[in-house]
Amino acid sequence: MEQEFFTLGSFEFPADVQIIKGKLEAEGIPVFLRDENTINSDPLISSAIGGVKLQVRTSDKERAKQIFDEVRNYATDMEGKPIVCPNCKAERSEIYYSRNSIFYKLFPFFELKKYRCTACNFITKPES
Repeated sequence: MEQEFFTLGSFEFPADVQIIKGKLEAEGIPVFLRDENTINSDPLISSAIGGVKLQVRTSDKERAKQIFDEVRNYATDMEGKPIVCPNCKAERSEIYYSRNSIFYKLFPFFELKKYRCTACNFITKPES
């Protein structure tokens, strides 16, 4: 029987995923890291292939999402308060870079930081 996998998230570098991987495995959920070895051998192609994908079996999806949401870091402002989504008012936003032009792919540090709400996927720019 073929296993179906669900991608919980993607990470720019393999080291970024290790804590979450360890927590899920400690809870008895097998974890698969897609493209980990490729990015370990050439970290510069991480954004081109979408980073390291943290995957679990579809049968473990709901439990894994719950654990992942407990340990993930959500974006905060300069005062340490959570970023609030202007669309749905959730406090579960992550830093987001679109890197939609060749310039930002070559020089990602020039792209302005944005936030993506994990509840409704709304993308917003931070207030100055």
